[in-house]
Amino acid sequence: MKFLVTGGAGFIGSNLTLHLEKEGHGVTVLDDFSSGQENNLKGFKGEVIRADIATFNLSSKFKKLDAIFHEAAITDTTITDEKKMFHTNVDGFQNVLDLASRIHAKVVYASSAAVYGKGPSPMKESQKSAPTNCYGASKAKMDEIAQEAMKGGKISSIIGLRYFNVFGPREEYKGSAASMIYQLAQQMKGGRRPRVFKYGEQRRDFVYVKDVMLANLLAFQSGKSGIANIGTGRATSFNEVIETLNRALGFSYGPDYFDNPYSFYQEHTEADLSFAKQLLGYHPHYTTQEGIKDYLGHPSAAHSKSR
Repeated sequence: MKFLVTGGAGFIGSNLTLHLEKEGHGVTVLDDFSSGQENNLKGFKGEVIRADIATFNLSSKFKKLDAIFHEAAITDTTITDEKKMFHTNVDGFQNVLDLASRIHAKVVYASSAAVYGKGPSPMKESQKSAPTNCYGASKAKMDEIAQEAMKGGKISSIIGLRYFNVFGPREEYKGSAASMIYQLAQQMKGGRRPRVFKYGEQRRDFVYVKDVMLANLLAFQSGKSGIANIGTGRATSFNEVIETLNRALGFSYGPDYFDNPYSFYQEHTEADLSFAKQLLGYHPHYTTQEGIKDYLGHPSAAHSKSR
């Protein structure tokens, strides 16, 4: 089969790209490399197009694709430039949908739990979007556009995956925007106490990237349309993450607590997976703790530099 992976040099995109190619599919990557890294595609044999997803003439390049896996986005939640955020995330998504409509390709795209803001947990797809930053607002707008496209019926299948807090191999390049699991592990490897906001009881649905890849594949195979949460279905506190890292790394570091400066901060994220199970047959294979152990055994984690 023939696939396009946008943002294919990024964290989730590169994991998906390499998996699809390993399975024998023809894969093309489109990435502007504003944040993605060439090292993430080490060993990839397919075509790589360096371009802006929002402005590149996709129709001039692609005449037939089985599916587009749309992972390209600005994912830094601290960016406040709404025009820039919406150009890449919203205009880029519209460009993808226009191509899919012309060539009758399925679309699987990355949405985000950021659309829920400080909403109640477990978070359900039916609850009202309440984003607290422009990243979340851009993803909520993408979901609105997707729902309109689903009604239009010009695209055979559109599935949005609302990723919760993804962690795993090939996220190292993201630096301060990498997962808390990566950041805390790096601090501990560097001989420092792990720093978390007071008092470490903020909870996140940390989902391992291998389960996110699984969700993308199930979405393509389903042939249906909808928007579904992708997480583990369980919230884990930062204190629990530190305990797991200590056990896995052989350390005994206590947390270094400090004040939280962010008014928009989500205190608790947890995915209700009922609809994901119904729509996709999605069941996570890894708990957060199992994902951490697998991650720390990956070559990229072993060779990552301490911070």
